[in-house]
Amino acid sequence: MNDSLISTPGAVADGTWPRFTRAVLGHRGLALGAAIVTLLLLAALLAPWLAPHDPYLQNTANRMVLPVWHEAGSWEHPLGTDRLGRDYLSRLIYGTRISLFIGLVAALISGLIGSTLGVLAGYFGGRVDAVISYLLTTRLAMPVVLVALAMASLIGGSLITVTLLLGLLLWDRFAVVARSATLQLRDAEYVQAARALGCPLHHILLREVLPNIAAALIVVATLEVANAILLEATLSFLGMGVQPPLPSWGLMIAEGKSYMFFQPWVIAIPGSALFVLVLAINLLGDGLRDISAPGGRNE
Repeated sequence: MNDSLISTPGAVADGTWPRFTRAVLGHRGLALGAAIVTLLLLAALLAPWLAPHDPYLQNTANRMVLPVWHEAGSWEHPLGTDRLGRDYLSRLIYGTRISLFIGLVAALISGLIGSTLGVLAGYFGGRVDAVISYLLTTRLAMPVVLVALAMASLIGGSLITVTLLLGLLLWDRFAVVARSATLQLRDAEYVQAARALGCPLHHILLREVLPNIAAALIVVATLEVANAILLEATLSFLGMGVQPPLPSWGLMIAEGKSYMFFQPWVIAIPGSALFVLVLAINLLGDGLRDISAPGGRNE
């Protein structure tokens, strides 16, 4: 069976978790990405206690207050305020919730769809594979952003709409990876032994095949989380994603674009946050790929 550090059964009993921990700490990119993602997850979970102000509270008397590193800045609003006088730091912290929620839920939905289709195509082959491959080709022929924009304009942009749209559009990579990995495993000795013992189909797929392709799917999931976050920011920037007054980072960039030449920090702050989050998730995904590969690499 697959000896991956991530997908090996009985990890605690056979000492895999200590080896996995050492591999994570020994991989600088993975350790950095995991640390940043963990901090941002904590910030999202603890947002009501970390945010110094109500992110929705408007105060036009304090509109466009400069960040604290400017001479006119104030520690009352360390990152300044927006055009409606809302505290930028508070909106940035709550925006972490929006980005992570959409990224994680969209990746979960697309992962369920794509992994199911990929495993079925790889295991059964024949007509099942042909039908699923046709669906996959059809999906790849449709640009995600254009389809999402068209559907959002018809349905109306919202947090739930964007999450569901991205979840239903980003399953192709899961399907490709799951199909390829299942093709390699369907004739493995332990799968043949399960068939010979008369194990039901769901047992073979869920207990024999899926755990041994889980490492590859986890890597794809991390990359799709980052992809979904970027797509959400794009849709929100274009006005078809998360709607005001929710503090989406893409929406914050869109609201600040009118001031970009005079107060560039209004787009630099949410843009930098988006860059750091996506970079951290990609470092996490690349690191997981490295340590789960045969003879895992440390970089």
